[in-house]
Amino acid sequence: MNQITLGLDPLHKKTRKEVFLEEMNKVVPWHALVALIQPHARGAHQALGGRPPFAVETMLRIHCLQLWWNLSDPAMEEELHERPLYRRFVGLDGAARLPDESTILRFRHLLEKHQLAPQVLGTINAGLAHQGLLLKTGTVVDATIIAAPSSTKNSSGERDPEMHQTKKGNQWHFGMKAHIGVDADSGLVHSVVGTAANVNDVTQAGALVHGEESDVFADAGYQGVAKREETQGIEANWHVAMRPGKRKALDKSTPMGEIMDKLEQAKARIRAKVEHPFRVIKQQFGHAKVRYRGLAKNTARLTMLFALSNLWMVRKRLLNIERG
Repeated sequence: MNQITLGLDPLHKKTRKEVFLEEMNKVVPWHALVALIQPHARGAHQALGGRPPFAVETMLRIHCLQLWWNLSDPAMEEELHERPLYRRFVGLDGAARLPDESTILRFRHLLEKHQLAPQVLGTINAGLAHQGLLLKTGTVVDATIIAAPSSTKNSSGERDPEMHQTKKGNQWHFGMKAHIGVDADSGLVHSVVGTAANVNDVTQAGALVHGEESDVFADAGYQGVAKREETQGIEANWHVAMRPGKRKALDKSTPMGEIMDKLEQAKARIRAKVEHPFRVIKQQFGHAKVRYRGLAKNTARLTMLFALSNLWMVRKRLLNIERG
């Protein structure tokens, strides 16, 4: 699809939302993702008595809209009715009917049931690696807290039992953690693990490396990671930040102290790349709180968000490759 097929008037000033959709429409590998999902979806010829199902690409595009603007299933249904831009993007402009919230929910359940989110991330990353944008020579690991409702004012009268509270600094948080491994060169996410918020970061480090890297970078919360049983089979050099108190005590007036401090600065510059995906999903895509109950559903959502954030972060380079 291009500007004309999306129904955008080339003479009027494009809004940021139009520009965003136009760019993402070009960089998302729709054909590869549809080929991944299609075998698990019911074909139109298999509809039993009811109306034929919507195309997989249509439902995938709707799911992406939900992720990009953090919309619930009912809100997504309303947006499709209210926004012609969204209908054009999903290929339903002028359609006799639109998906309702139950149809949107069933497609999400399809992705969850067959655990397709990690495969979507892998498919997208394979394409980026083919373009030379994912080098896999080094990995940075980190985690962030995703808040969950702590109120018990709901139908069950209790908080989500799979979420937990944890203390960070002097403040208590309730929710889950998103642990990620990112490419040290590009900052693109290649591994995602979801846990309760009270799980220690260092326990998930072994699940965040892909095995091809020669170096792994982590903050001071991962002290002792190289000695843990689950990381013994990983043939990589672990570069873990010095604890703040120990670094503060360095005597920078001595040659050794100055070298150690510069080494910590160099490691910090590399580790900073892991913050970019967190910023995209929380600030750009608005995912600051969990959307569902349970770790499995929220981890699947986070994995899809990080997959799309990879495309967002390198969209300019992908578009330049396409033009070239």
